[in-house]
Amino acid sequence: MSLHIGIIAPDLTMKHGWAQHSLSLIKALHKAGVQLTVVAARNSPLFEGIEVHPILPALVPRERGLTLKLLAQIPAVRKLLRDCNLIHVLAEPYAFLGASVAGNRPLLITAHGSYVHIVENERWPFNLLYRRAFLQSTLICVSHYTAKVAQVLLPTIKTIVINNGVDAERFAHIQHLHKPDDKPIVLAVGALKGRKGQLELVQAMPTVLKQVPNAQCILIGSLTNEPDYVRRIQEAIAAQNLGDHVHLLGHVSEETLLDTYSRANLFVLPSMNDGWKFEGYGLVHLEASAAGLPVIGTTDCGAEDAIDNEVTGLLVPQSQVTEKLPEAIIRLLNNPQLAAQMGAAGRLKAQRQTWDTVAGEMIALYNSQR
Repeated sequence: MSLHIGIIAPDLTMKHGWAQHSLSLIKALHKAGVQLTVVAARNSPLFEGIEVHPILPALVPRERGLTLKLLAQIPAVRKLLRDCNLIHVLAEPYAFLGASVAGNRPLLITAHGSYVHIVENERWPFNLLYRRAFLQSTLICVSHYTAKVAQVLLPTIKTIVINNGVDAERFAHIQHLHKPDDKPIVLAVGALKGRKGQLELVQAMPTVLKQVPNAQCILIGSLTNEPDYVRRIQEAIAAQNLGDHVHLLGHVSEETLLDTYSRANLFVLPSMNDGWKFEGYGLVHLEASAAGLPVIGTTDCGAEDAIDNEVTGLLVPQSQVTEKLPEAIIRLLNNPQLAAQMGAAGRLKAQRQTWDTVAGEMIALYNSQR
């Protein structure tokens, strides 16, 4: 029997993590010749050569009454995916829809991070539907930390780890030709959120500036997701008189983003577990590696898979971030040779971890389920 995969996905865009992962994986699977039928969120575009049915309620922003709307879509999705021999759900909130249409067919659910907690956070009785769906599936976790969290929540769950991929070609042309009089740049990319740790980075800068007085810290990413958190960051900048050294750029164009990567000396995103929210993998760390930058992240989250400690960058304990983060930043800013060595190692890591590589791992898993 030929391989025909039924995909249940969010919008196939680059607007958020679920979408970016889904679009990248679907394109790579299609490139590898896998037959796909994709049922996606209604805010998804169509793609030439890929069968996409954009009929599902949107996840970002989350539509009101999402769960009830998914229940209503079961008959239509079941009909669209009737000829598929395996069902793969690419975003956790669609999990029980996948379980409802899979029947006796193998079910795979990709777990990206925080939303594995949907089995306890969703209101009753829908939380029970998600628990049943997760336990019916093989849960594809994007990191070993995500798998560990899932296994604590559901001890009998079946998990497998397949890390995120990266579009290494997007960053391949970036070169770092720093001049001696250039101000060293510490770069962070990602929406300003508590679990991303930008506040801890800003709080580290006064200590960094005592050793590297001309250092600059640039934060790129949405300023609207968690306004109270952004306000705390702005207050920290004002309180420490960091206005000449820390810059919040918000959203920027692709050209500006890639230019900033080329001018940066170091990438830092010290992810911090924030209640039930945690960094599932830390794709931006791998993207920074693809751009040839040394990277700094934290332990006890998915960044442990994205960063090879002391090889492509440094991992600092979340519990000691106040002390250890500035030490790590100073160490790499003051040792350009080590930074360059880690950046080169990171670029090699990224070139091995492309979406084509991930698609190959996924196809092997699909075949093992038949």
